[in-house]
Amino acid sequence: MDSANLEVAHEFQFFRVYKDGCVEKFFWPTQKIPPSDDFITGVQSKDVIISSEPEISARIFLPRLSDPSQRLPFLFYIHGGGFSFESTFSPLYHPHIRAIAAEANAIAISVEYRLAPEHLIPACYEDCWEALQWVASQANGKGPDPWINKHADLDRVFIGGDSGGGNISNTLLTRVGSIGLLGVRVVRAVMIHPFFGGREDDDEMWLYMCPGNGGLEDPRLRPVARDLARLGCERVLVLLAENDHLREVGGDYYKRLKKSGWKGTVEIVETTREEHLFHLFSPTTEKALALIKNVSSFINQD
Repeated sequence: MDSANLEVAHEFQFFRVYKDGCVEKFFWPTQKIPPSDDFITGVQSKDVIISSEPEISARIFLPRLSDPSQRLPFLFYIHGGGFSFESTFSPLYHPHIRAIAAEANAIAISVEYRLAPEHLIPACYEDCWEALQWVASQANGKGPDPWINKHADLDRVFIGGDSGGGNISNTLLTRVGSIGLLGVRVVRAVMIHPFFGGREDDDEMWLYMCPGNGGLEDPRLRPVARDLARLGCERVLVLLAENDHLREVGGDYYKRLKKSGWKGTVEIVETTREEHLFHLFSPTTEKALALIKNVSSFINQD
């Protein structure tokens, strides 16, 4: 930020906007770490380019292979950060997704989507949809990434994310259920502490970042029954935290989905006495490890 006008026009939880249009983010810049081979878990990681225009990249995680010919479940993960900060390459998300890949014995990809308000919503939704289509384009085993070609079972695709990433996951699932995704079968979805508005500051920030919105009843912010009824997967797991400010809207999402007429099954697990995204900030605690096991078990359940 380099604002010549220090008069604030808008101030939100994660950033403020000055009258000359400059943006000051409170959690910026996000630290990023390179991909690596982890000698403890055996998980390898690498970065790939999804698109150069717009610029979309991703990090892929490949667990240790006991059989080089085996096909593994595939997790498509979307990081959180209020649509405006954080990164799949950060010290919070890299070990988190690596841990899921190791515990679930699954290939995982996490998308580095464009952030608001520099790139207004729906950029983040469109970037993640393009990345999901990029994955689907490799269903014939002749795509640009050898890990996906050789080891991904694209008949067992899982979509998931936390906070804002959980919100984006819901919109992707609605699209999959509405228009399909050729060559891919999305079987389940995991939403960790998902964001669906609810507090005045959260709502106002989302509406500012998404000027082409439908108000507080925009279906991306408040999913409606007709969209929930056509989610393109068979099962959904919603994870909540008791002391999370998003607990109520996450629980409401679970109730709405159950009543929507959707033919799948949804389950909910709540961690007691914990805050929003506690597992990212204290990943070695008993409850954080239990969350990873919950997600991994859900991926591998028959």
